[in-house]
Amino acid sequence: MLSRLSAIIDPLVRLLLAAIVLASLAPVSGQGRVVAQIVSDAAIFLLFLLNGLRLPRADVRRGIGNWRFLLPLIAWVFGAMGLAGWGLSATGEAALPPTVALGLLFLGFLPSTVQSATAYSSLAGGNVAASVVAAAVVNVLGVFVTAPLLSLFAGADGLAIDLAGLERIATILLLPFALGQLLQTKFGGWVAEHRSLTAWADRIAIAIAVYVAFSAAVVQGLWTRVDPGAWVWLAILVGGFLVFGFAGAWATGGLLRLTRADRIAFLFAGAQKSIALGAPLAAVLFPPAVAGLVLLPVLLYHLTQLIVSAPLANRLRQAAGPA
Repeated sequence: MLSRLSAIIDPLVRLLLAAIVLASLAPVSGQGRVVAQIVSDAAIFLLFLLNGLRLPRADVRRGIGNWRFLLPLIAWVFGAMGLAGWGLSATGEAALPPTVALGLLFLGFLPSTVQSATAYSSLAGGNVAASVVAAAVVNVLGVFVTAPLLSLFAGADGLAIDLAGLERIATILLLPFALGQLLQTKFGGWVAEHRSLTAWADRIAIAIAVYVAFSAAVVQGLWTRVDPGAWVWLAILVGGFLVFGFAGAWATGGLLRLTRADRIAFLFAGAQKSIALGAPLAAVLFPPAVAGLVLLPVLLYHLTQLIVSAPLANRLRQAAGPA
């Protein structure tokens, strides 16, 4: 029974759950936290280096040229979803700790996933090429726009990005991605040939960032600061955001009169949110004690979106009828 359940759960989900449990039972603290933060930063650097090596420059150029699909997707992901996150954050301020409410705003301005949005688009019979390129372009854009938008909407009491914060973003996120793009001709083939290895490197890097962030939050009293009532409110708000994301993305694709294949690609690229960027970005933007609480809505949304996406993709494929 356990082995069958393990087989159907996404490997990243298993790693994230393990990181949360480990951080709850054995949080890193004291001098060990300094070392753990260095390891986390190195893992994030590797993650974005691999992303730079993996994403073909030609695909980015093609994706940028598909404005009819890409511009509405960008507006949806960073505009409509961001404003929805802002509204939910304001709604949750009365029932949630302020840092967790800030996490709802952070969730709203995150870009799409790449791997899972593409996988579910393929399963549902969507335009896989458009999904890959659009999600990838939105992720690259997210490195530049998520932090400024978050700072703008969070206000003076939320997040102020100073020169040191910009330097961390440039050093840990942008620099390795740019290096990966420059070295793509030399090492891109190796990365493509070892997809399984690099995929596990991605997952482990994300899990390390989550473990370090959650450790600091646990040390600061995570499980006592978020009471059962707050957990219920958080689940309701994240559930509402999930419904808005999927229903809104599907309706927007219809209003744009996209083909069915493009509409499916728009759905998954528009509704899913990226823990792959969320965890590293939280580690870069927030102090360790804050990052874990900010990530709570992101983790809950990420786990729930994977649960929802599989049956939804199957339903869309069945509704399309035989090929």
